Amino acid sequence: MSFFGNILFGLTKVLAIVLDLYFWIILARALISWVNPDPRNAIVKILHQATEPVLRQLRKIAPPWKTGGIDISPLFAILIIYFLEYALIRNLYDAARGLGGGRLP
Repeated sequence: MSFFGNILFGLTKVLAIVLDLYFWIILARALISWVNPDPRNAIVKILHQATEPVLRQLRKIAPPWKTGGIDISPLFAILIIYFLEYALIRNLYDAARGLGGGRLP
């Protein structure tokens, strides 16, 4: 087993977990937005703070006033996460395996 292969494999796994976690955070924010949540609620504040920087940038590409009043920025964020998981994570995983990482003793 290669030391660098294992390091790359570990970083790939951590990145995959972070992307999965962010997917669920964005999904929770999108679902909560349908029920008109209390903006003073701690969970709503956390979800807003965690997702707003990304969603704000995506709203510049497709502002709600151009999409019939529907905010599709969470959909774009989820598609980007899926793209990163398939394009980046799988390639990093294959590179780690090529270096001899990712195998348990």
